[in-house]
Amino acid sequence: MAPPPQPRFQISVTGSTGLIVAIAVVAILLIALPAYRLFFLISMLIGIIIAGGLTLWYRLHPLKEEDIEPKRPLGL
Repeated sequence: MAPPPQPRFQISVTGSTGLIVAIAVVAILLIALPAYRLFFLISMLIGIIIAGGLTLWYRLHPLKEEDIEPKRPLGL
């Protein structure tokens, strides 16, 4: 019986290192692929619009204590 196949390539990055790697990958893609620039711009605009809408909504409709359930999720 053959052993289970092993993954060929695996990198584990967490915390600040992961953030730096993610920023570097996006920067490389923005420089190398012109079509990615348009996709990135549209994605950023959609994200900013949604974030702004949610911020405005929750400023105008703040959460009340009675709206939050369960009050003690861990039963402590």
